[in-house]
Amino acid sequence: MTTADELVAKAERIAVLTGAGISTASGIPDFRGPQGLWTTNPAASVMFDIDEYVASRAVRIEAWKFRLAAPMWSAEPNPGHLALVQLEQQGRLAGIATQNIDGLHQKAGSSSGLVHELHGTVRFVDCLSCARRVPMDEVLPRLTAGDEDPACELCGGILKSATVSFGQSLDQSVLEAAVAATRSADLFLAIGTSLQVYPAAGLCDLALQADIPLVILNATPTPYDEEATAVLATPIETTLPALVGWATPRRPLPERDL
Repeated sequence: MTTADELVAKAERIAVLTGAGISTASGIPDFRGPQGLWTTNPAASVMFDIDEYVASRAVRIEAWKFRLAAPMWSAEPNPGHLALVQLEQQGRLAGIATQNIDGLHQKAGSSSGLVHELHGTVRFVDCLSCARRVPMDEVLPRLTAGDEDPACELCGGILKSATVSFGQSLDQSVLEAAVAATRSADLFLAIGTSLQVYPAAGLCDLALQADIPLVILNATPTPYDEEATAVLATPIETTLPALVGWATPRRPLPERDL
């Protein structure tokens, strides 16, 4: 079997899909893991439903409390994020499609034009009425000052983080950029994602249909493991830097039994 080391070493254009697992080493919990949000607090899903959010001020108040307390404001990129910056510096990164909203890829140094935020970003806030967008940093102080459900200062409309909630469509231009990056690649890396959420997971299908080797790096099994060329279950923050920097023969990284 071709090892993940060999695949990454010989690839000239690598497309990447990242999920919550790449940010857990930065102190940001995932959603479906043992300590994930859906696992520890299933009722929290109501905050991420656009209809519930618009209809209920109480839901919006809870959502803003959640955002204010989110660990991502103090989180720093970990070696997994930095490894993808190194891949870009090597001239081998086709693009990063990410399901994450934390902005850590850009904070690590990845070029914004190569990061396709499929589920949006928590770093900005949108008005659901007039579509005005402002930095989240301009809204959070209003919360600490006692405004539980801040409204748009321009039109009075409902404000929401610039993320894609359940019931909202993905930005088609962002998805198209991710598809184009995948099609241009000769290797596809799926990192820290359960590959259960579409259309993000569908990028794996696109790669497989084009005979582009698929390498999965995730702590738990995914629906695509049997179709992948290589599967790794080792920690992302140590494994990914090793993969990207691999240049001389050494012991292959242990792969999950398929």
